[in-house]
Amino acid sequence: MRVIGGTLKGRRIVPPKGITARPTTDYAKEGLFNILQHSTVLEGIRVLDLFAGAGGISLEFISRGAAEVVSVEQDNALIGHMKKYGEQFSAANWRVVKTDVFRHLQTDRSQYDLIFADPPFSMDNVAELPGLLRAQGLLAPDGLLIVEHTKNTNLSTDPWFDVCRTYGNIQFSFLSPKHEKA
Repeated sequence: MRVIGGTLKGRRIVPPKGITARPTTDYAKEGLFNILQHSTVLEGIRVLDLFAGAGGISLEFISRGAAEVVSVEQDNALIGHMKKYGEQFSAANWRVVKTDVFRHLQTDRSQYDLIFADPPFSMDNVAELPGLLRAQGLLAPDGLLIVEHTKNTNLSTDPWFDVCRTYGNIQFSFLSPKHEKA
C-alpha cells in the first residue's frame, strides 16, 4: 500500500500482519482520487473515515490537504498501526477513534464535508448506512458520502445516490444531499 498523491505521495504503508481488514487497492484508490481531484475541493475539508482499517484512505485525504480526518475503527492492531503512521507522518490533524462504527454514529455530533465508508464486504446492512448518516445529520448539506462495496450491494435507490464507479471487484457509490430525490 502507498499514498498515491499529495504531500505524502509515494510513502509506503505496511498493514499489520494477520489482520482481517481488506485495504482498498492502489488501483481503486487511484481511480477514486482521480474522480475527487476533478470534482471536489479536498483542501481544508473535514473527513470522517468509517471502518478505517489500515488508514490508507485517511492518509490520502491528509496528504491532499484535509483540515481534519477522523478515522473510526475497532480493531486494536489497526488502531495502533494508524497512530504509528500518524506520528511518523506528523499528521496532527488525524484523530483515530477506537470504537464500533455504529456506536460512533450515535454519539458523533460533528458535521463533515466528506464521509467515506468501507464496511466489511460481508456486512449485511451496508445499504442502511446512508440512512443512518442522514438521520444523524453528520454530512454537511453540500457534502459527499462515498461507500465502498461489492457489486452485491446496490445503493442506487437511496435518495442521495448520484453515481457508482467500478474498479475491478470494488465499487464506489457517491451520494450527496445535493442529489436528493423527492
